[in-house]
Amino acid sequence: MNKKVPQKARIKRKKKIMEQKILLSQLASDTLKGLSANPKFLLSKYFYDDEGSLIFQDIMHMPEYYLTDCESKIFSEQTSKLCLALHHKTDFFNLVELGSGDGLKTKILLKHLLEKDIKFQYTPVDISAIANQQLMESLKAELPALQVEAKTGDYFTKLKSLNGHASIPKTILFLGSNIGNFSEEETIEFIGQLAAYSNVGDKVLLGFDLKKSPKIIMDAYNDPHGHTRRFNLNHLIRLNRELDADFDIRKFEHHTTYNPQTGDVKSFLISNIEQIVRLGALEKSFRLKKWEAIFMERSRKYDLQTVEKLAANSGFKVAQNFTDGRNYFMDSLWQKIT
Repeated sequence: MNKKVPQKARIKRKKKIMEQKILLSQLASDTLKGLSANPKFLLSKYFYDDEGSLIFQDIMHMPEYYLTDCESKIFSEQTSKLCLALHHKTDFFNLVELGSGDGLKTKILLKHLLEKDIKFQYTPVDISAIANQQLMESLKAELPALQVEAKTGDYFTKLKSLNGHASIPKTILFLGSNIGNFSEEETIEFIGQLAAYSNVGDKVLLGFDLKKSPKIIMDAYNDPHGHTRRFNLNHLIRLNRELDADFDIRKFEHHTTYNPQTGDVKSFLISNIEQIVRLGALEKSFRLKKWEAIFMERSRKYDLQTVEKLAANSGFKVAQNFTDGRNYFMDSLWQKIT
């Protein structure tokens, strides 16, 4: 005899199905827009399906990928200063992390906050369900006293839901130079959204990769291990699976450039033959000329003046900057003032 599913469980399952449909429609719409454009592009936010998240963990563990090591050193060597700056002088605050992934660096902060008996809830937000599941399992094992509630889906959809608790101050983490993936217009829009969902006094900790020797940067983004290539090609594999596309990844080459004036690292997938790609879910076909490039990802490198300008133009002030010993990377703590 089948047991009747409780109403709460049915509502939760229905909500999850609706969120998946919305995400799929966004993927379809964004893919259609990108492949119809001249020049063609795909949005980097769709790199992070379950497989993409796993590949990115391989990237983070490469010796050439200095970003993880730099930010980890900031967190491990300046833990007390960071935690003192992050928390609010209140009974309780919400620590929200956008794009939490495996939470490896953040666990350093979480452990210290718990040891200092600071009252807070950790809310990791990630687009990958498997990343959230693995994070929750590791947190339960490593930090059983932690009050945590993971959220899977779009950053700002989930962040908006927290605005019902406006009286609870929050600190938002957006680490690992993820902001560097945005164009200048997208960066302004993203920070504007952060500002919209922040109350006066709320804090934001943003990771910025700083300008440095082009050779160091290129070694990190055009790695000899092939992880970055796999990361980009996985986007096409995702389109094959979710939009019934027929990309043949053997017909694409991965290419990376760096412009030291703008600070932009750009990644492309380049068609090595003339070909037609069909997306069954869209009932559309797209012609790619031989050596035509699809723009895949940007990773911008910053200087201090640009960071300060971004904060000031969006109602924040730079409260404190934390850099590693080589000044390769900076975690910048902002506070909402208007």
